[in-house]
Amino acid sequence: MSVHAKDVLRKLNHALKLDQLPAAVRRTLIALIGGSILLIGLALIFLPGPAFIVIPVGLAILATEFAWARHSLQKARGYLKKAKGKFK
Repeated sequence: MSVHAKDVLRKLNHALKLDQLPAAVRRTLIALIGGSILLIGLALIFLPGPAFIVIPVGLAILATEFAWARHSLQKARGYLKKAKGKFK
């Protein structure tokens, strides 16, 4: 994660006062919000909508607390860079 992204997340956590919540509560909130957005994105694969935008947003939210989501997001970025290179 870039320094700018970490700074934005830190400011967002402070603004929403997430940093004052117990860790278990914060992780649960992040899991519910990020998981819901991720599920909506997965549904948008089959429904009309911007799944390719919504899925990374859900993963980015989950990546603030979960290593598996960070890994998935980094993998997706790698695939995007590889696909971008093929079309240049």
